[in-house]
Amino acid sequence: MNPCKCRFCSAPLTTIFADLGMSPLANSFVPAEDASEPETFFPLQAYVCDACKLVQTRDVEAPDAIFGEYAYFSGYSQSWLAHSERYAARMIEAFGLSETSKVVEVASNDGYLLQFFQRAGIPVLGVEPAANVAAVAKRLGIPTEVRFFGRATARELAAQGHQADLIAANNVVAHVPDLNDFVAGFELLLKPGGVLTLEFPHLLRMLQENQFDTIYHEHFSYFSFLALERVLLAHGLVAFEVERLATHGGSLRVFAGHAEAGIWECSDAVRALRREEEAFGLDGLDVYTGFAQRIARTKFALLDFLIGARRAGKRVAAYGAPAKGNTLLNYCGVGPELVDFTVDRSPHKQGRLLPGTRIPIKAPDEILKTQPDYLLILPWNLKSEIMEQMAPVRGWGGRFVVPIPEVEVLA
Repeated sequence: MNPCKCRFCSAPLTTIFADLGMSPLANSFVPAEDASEPETFFPLQAYVCDACKLVQTRDVEAPDAIFGEYAYFSGYSQSWLAHSERYAARMIEAFGLSETSKVVEVASNDGYLLQFFQRAGIPVLGVEPAANVAAVAKRLGIPTEVRFFGRATARELAAQGHQADLIAANNVVAHVPDLNDFVAGFELLLKPGGVLTLEFPHLLRMLQENQFDTIYHEHFSYFSFLALERVLLAHGLVAFEVERLATHGGSLRVFAGHAEAGIWECSDAVRALRREEEAFGLDGLDVYTGFAQRIARTKFALLDFLIGARRAGKRVAAYGAPAKGNTLLNYCGVGPELVDFTVDRSPHKQGRLLPGTRIPIKAPDEILKTQPDYLLILPWNLKSEIMEQMAPVRGWGGRFVVPIPEVEVLA
């Protein structure tokens, strides 16, 4: 009998959505001097709740161990910074934010987003559990509370006068093990007429485009709009608007406010997305149980390509050290024998090894020095940005490869 219960509705979890075998924590990069040291692997399984249809992984490690010191810094992606700047400008205009307003970002990382509100003269506060990342934001002059968000934190911040006109929670709701405590915190911290926005990868796009590599231990939940709407309503919040975004391979931006305020009317976009998800089968189980077969086909295709390239005497390097890449490489069993090295713009990752596979991480100029025949783009959602940055690859006849949704070699 499986004792695992749904993190939202507490129903028993019995239906497997994806089984990706054993994998280390996706952001637990290995120092080069520890290359011969043992490493901890955990089962990487995702379930779908038969009752509420929330897709979720089982808890295998405490949040402090995952997020206490974090290797992901948002400010190293130019496309993400541009996305954040557009978001800030839009929110300021749409909701009339000014120097008398307060913007709070939950999981504020290195200040990548709040800096744009601060430049506009709007008071801000970040809440970020990773001390090493929060320190960067503080050096930028962005007030940041180093702690996990939930009911207790929200009550304390509200009592200190930090109730928010706008709460931004971008790419964080998936990272939360205690989902009910987390969402309840929004209800406590949000002003009566305030707005909460959440951005997260869309489960519908994951299913449509085989994005299984977005499953990793740090992502505890995977949301359809229907599932997130249920969670918000359970905590007194109503989703009144939704937008589709290109980020992370296809995300949603959901706008929510206090249900009891009685001022929010659901948009046509909300109603249309509900109908689309229902028509796709996201309120049933069949669409979830067929996902595993597509995952296996991608594994076979990637291994066929990499083994074929090696046998032909070709060299393959990779670009990026994202969590999704670590899921992909560990599930497929790819190591330095097939991919020589990867590169990443973040100095916090350079000189380390990818978890599990132990592929070395170097600076991007290593590509220009070694001139590999193929460059495997692990953050495939940023392929246009990366192909532009790495345009010289074409000069020596090199080609780009993306693994998702299908393995594809690009000129």
